[in-house]
Amino acid sequence: MRYDPIDPSLFVTNRKRLVRELKPGALVLLNSSDTMPTTADGTMPFRQNSDLFYLTGIQQEETMLLLCPGFRDESKREILFLREPNEHLEKWHGHKLTKAEATAISGIKTVMWLSEFEGMFHHLMVMSSAELVYLNTNEHYRAEIVVQTRDARFIQWCQERYPLHTYQRLAPIMAKLRTVKQPQELKIMQKACDITEKAFRRVLKFVKPGVMEYEVEAEYTHEFIRHGSRGHAYTPIIASGKNNVILHYIDNDQRCAKGDLLLLDAGAEYASYNADLTRTIPVSGRFSKRQKDVYNAVLRVLRKAMGMMSSGMVYFDYHREVEKLMQGEMLGLKLISKNDIKNQKPGQEAFRKYYYHGTSHMLGLDVHDLGDMHARMAVGSVWTVEPGIYIKEEGFGIRLENNVVIQRNGIVDLMKNIPIEADEIEEIMNSK
Repeated sequence: MRYDPIDPSLFVTNRKRLVRELKPGALVLLNSSDTMPTTADGTMPFRQNSDLFYLTGIQQEETMLLLCPGFRDESKREILFLREPNEHLEKWHGHKLTKAEATAISGIKTVMWLSEFEGMFHHLMVMSSAELVYLNTNEHYRAEIVVQTRDARFIQWCQERYPLHTYQRLAPIMAKLRTVKQPQELKIMQKACDITEKAFRRVLKFVKPGVMEYEVEAEYTHEFIRHGSRGHAYTPIIASGKNNVILHYIDNDQRCAKGDLLLLDAGAEYASYNADLTRTIPVSGRFSKRQKDVYNAVLRVLRKAMGMMSSGMVYFDYHREVEKLMQGEMLGLKLISKNDIKNQKPGQEAFRKYYYHGTSHMLGLDVHDLGDMHARMAVGSVWTVEPGIYIKEEGFGIRLENNVVIQRNGIVDLMKNIPIEADEIEEIMNSK
């Protein structure tokens, strides 16, 4: 692995937290992700199922976790199933985990090969008094599932073979658990943010008129990977000029021009955890007066938004307050008028022309992490804060984004050391 080893106590604790949430007589089964095909014999880079990683720390494909916490034989209460290594596999694809290595990573003492799964699963299903089976699915509120997953195939197989068992959804429990980050998780996320800081500072020294957006992307990639990251936490947005009013612009194929702004939405992944940073910088190294005025308006909103966040806040209430702040800033920037506000209709407010996305989302093993957006912000949850103003008619947009940890009163800013003041950004860009 590229990252520093994670103490297995994290995964042991996560499993214990899960078991406390289960009903009596329960059995739990989770699958790894599939290795997804492209065309011909190609495949996409493997990315582990976040829930399985959360409970085991295992990054290897074709992995299964079976929990039967009430079984009388303690050695069968936690079983990890792995693809069995062999000489042919090692020659073509390299080393696969041994049982001892898997135990060292996960803290699970009983490790078996996948060839043993069906027999052991049948034994526990019929001999453990397990009436209730928790199976996993992707229930993220923004998910668009068009490909049948390994979990979905297993659900179909299991229900056909054992039709009289009762089945329940594991996803709501996993979302609840993963919302609150453990201290080890926060340290890993801080590392992802620190790597992102190094990359952003590198980019500040690199950008100048004439460079291509993809060259800037490459600078991020270089710095991420050299510090032990697998790379970008998500497809980076390197948007210059008029491109930066497009929220999910990912072509990154245009030349950065003198006088334009460059919106940079790029964060590092580290040990499967993610950072999510946005900054907007002047290609020429200096903001125009108008650009700086808009920039500082967005920065004021970001800081006031961060000041609102605490364990007593519900996201949608907070977002409405941020929208009010935005409305006030847009009045000051003369983007909208008092008459526009007077005549606006609910859902069609004047500010929405220039601010048309949510202020925050949860962050963790997934960039848009699991959790209940309608609940109060949980102590230990991690959120982005990312206000923006996008002025298509003036040919530029500005978004700023930091990642914060919710406390009982206030927040901890994981990106407090990353330059954000307009003057500091200009100073770094123009220094030797």
